[in-house]
Amino acid sequence: MGVIRKKTAQRGTEGGTKYHCDVCSVDVTSTVRISCAHSACPEYDLCVPCFSEGKSSKNHDPRTHPYQVIEQNSVPIYTEDWGADEELLLLEGAEIYGLGSWADIADHIGGYRTKDEVRDHYIDTYINSPNFPLPARADPHDTSLQDSIPKEEFQARKKRRIEERKEAAKSAPPATPKQKPTASVPACHEVQGYMPGRLEFETEFLNEAEEAVQHMTFEPGNGLNEKGEMEPEMELKMTVMEIYNSRLTARTERKKILFEHNLLEYRKNTAQEKKRTKEERDLLNKAKPFSRMMNHDDFEEFCKGLEYEHNLRLAIAQLQEWRQMGIGDLKSGEKYEQEKLQRAQRAIPQGSFDRLASARPKQSQQPDQPSAASQLTAPELPLRLQQQKATTKPAPETKPPMNDFDRMFASNGDGIDTAQPAKSKYVVQPLSGVTPWKLENDGAPDLHLLTKEEVELCNVLHMQPKPYLVVKEALLKEAMKQNGSLKKKDARTLCKVSRMGSVANEYC
Repeated sequence: MGVIRKKTAQRGTEGGTKYHCDVCSVDVTSTVRISCAHSACPEYDLCVPCFSEGKSSKNHDPRTHPYQVIEQNSVPIYTEDWGADEELLLLEGAEIYGLGSWADIADHIGGYRTKDEVRDHYIDTYINSPNFPLPARADPHDTSLQDSIPKEEFQARKKRRIEERKEAAKSAPPATPKQKPTASVPACHEVQGYMPGRLEFETEFLNEAEEAVQHMTFEPGNGLNEKGEMEPEMELKMTVMEIYNSRLTARTERKKILFEHNLLEYRKNTAQEKKRTKEERDLLNKAKPFSRMMNHDDFEEFCKGLEYEHNLRLAIAQLQEWRQMGIGDLKSGEKYEQEKLQRAQRAIPQGSFDRLASARPKQSQQPDQPSAASQLTAPELPLRLQQQKATTKPAPETKPPMNDFDRMFASNGDGIDTAQPAKSKYVVQPLSGVTPWKLENDGAPDLHLLTKEEVELCNVLHMQPKPYLVVKEALLKEAMKQNGSLKKKDARTLCKVSRMGSVANEYC
């Protein structure tokens, strides 16, 4: 055959369609060639020397077969840098490979044309043309561009361009191979059956929807009879089309939910699921139908609220259990839970092999992170307990938020940003003839609402935490009425009890 259409092994090379003589096999791509026009010799080409000597091969008969003299059409017709031969190869490649396969079309054209160059030329010359779908210079009588650029000059430019790009291709570094596959097949995504290049699934929702319309045909005409009514056959076809469109709409809505809520990020979603407890996973699975009527941000906020409510219910149930067991502070509750877990483990019956295994020293395992519900009942939850347990003063940006009451009456001044004089710590003086209580050992109610100094004061004064809080609230209200200054005399008068002087001394 005279024409060889073979895609080159690498992109961006000279490539293109090659023409060879069917007798001597010499390359006649860039020279004049003789092409046989007989139907018995399709794509049969001869070089000028073989044609002049009357040589032939195969079924070609030079005495009777008509022929055509084909010259090299390397002249500009539409733009200054594209010849007629390249325009023909562009249209031929688009017909063979389809519009959009610009890399294959560039290989078909050759001459070191890149896919971006071919795409931009097609869009500018054919798509954006004022004579769409024809180019702007489609008139065969328009030879202004050919007259302005001689054929020899244009061919010299083309040869110089090919040589420059050939040298640049030799000195260019080798292209790095792509890490991800370029094919859009179900095996190229972490979700099985999903084709990322086409944004489709191997098995779609209502996958058999196309079967009802795959063999449907519509005859020319509007489908109306002589009376202006729709024919029964056309009415049936339109009904089937409406059903098909409704199925496509349902399929599109489900895809929209997948993309809106990032459900295709399987690894990321699985890592988040592993961090949740079984109860939280069951709760969120029940809430998933609500994602169809919410956007992504609203649904995330809704799920966070459900998780927080669930953890609050667990924390409340745990606190109620502690209250029934007579536990009055969070630290004792944590100790109770640890002992409860140890008792539960000891209650599990063990066989002979289990006892042997338990006798062996076990490697120390890292403790799991506490759940969100257990963090709500942790001993360091109250702000004052956090400040007491801290051995070093934390940075200002890492402080937990304080409410208005703690910010105004913080004893150590951490809640106020302005500099204040350091207040000396009040030391409770023991009363003569009175043995201090041990409220922390007796588990007095509301003891966790007091600071360490306040517990010491209540032990010395023999006061329960609740009466102490009532007196404290009365003193603070009176101090606020007097702009923060309260004299000891006024405090004793307010309390009407001589022993309350120790309380007044602490706040005055």
